[in-house]
Order: sequence, then C-alpha cells, then structure tokens
Amino acid sequence: MNNAVASAREVAIIAARAADEKQGSNIQVLDVGDVLAITEMFVVTSASNSRQVRTIASEITTQVREQLGRALLRSEGAGEQQWVLLDYGDVIVHIFAEEMREFYEIERLYTDVPVVSWQSSVRD
Repeated sequence: MNNAVASAREVAIIAARAADEKQGSNIQVLDVGDVLAITEMFVVTSASNSRQVRTIASEITTQVREQLGRALLRSEGAGEQQWVLLDYGDVIVHIFAEEMREFYEIERLYTDVPVVSWQSSVRD
C-alpha cells in the first residue's frame, strides 16, 4: 500500500488497534464525515489513569507513523493527560481518562453516525 494514500478508515483502524494494545477501553471508531466538515473519522477510547492516557497517545502516534508514514498534525491536552486529542486531519483521536469521558459523553453527540468495526478488519 502507498503510504501517501492511506485512507481515513485505515488511520482510524490502526489508531484503534494501537489503543487496544495499550489496554484502552470502550474503543469506538465513528464515521463523522457526513455530519462534520472538519474531519472524516473519530476514534474514541478511555484510559484508567493519566499515565495510560499518555501511553495510548504515544502508541497511536508511533503505530500510525510506522505503518502508514502519517505524521501527527497537532495534539492537545498532553500536559493535563485527562483528554488528549490527536489530529491527523481526516482522523481525530480522543483519548479520555474514564471520568472525563463520562462527563463529556462525546459519543452521545454522534449517535446517528455509522460505527466502524475495527477489530475484524483485515490488516494489509
């Protein structure tokens, strides 16, 4: 596969798998492209503590770069490690400490968008 043409779906699936490898919980990949003009996919995951938030963010950044050659455009929240946002342009990854995810309930805003299966997708 040509790294320059990695689809948003591929980036999102790799991010979800990387979160899973570092024990992220309640991982969801949401296809928000039809309702948001700014991005195509959201990956949302929970972490049990701030150290795990940092570990998951690091693993996602590493895996996306190594597997697809995609660099992170920007990140937010790394200092607080309660809600880290990783921005790949067409994919936004949200890594929440569990209590923050419960508070913001980001998925509730997107109940009408398709959920992408990331566990059963075949790796290239």
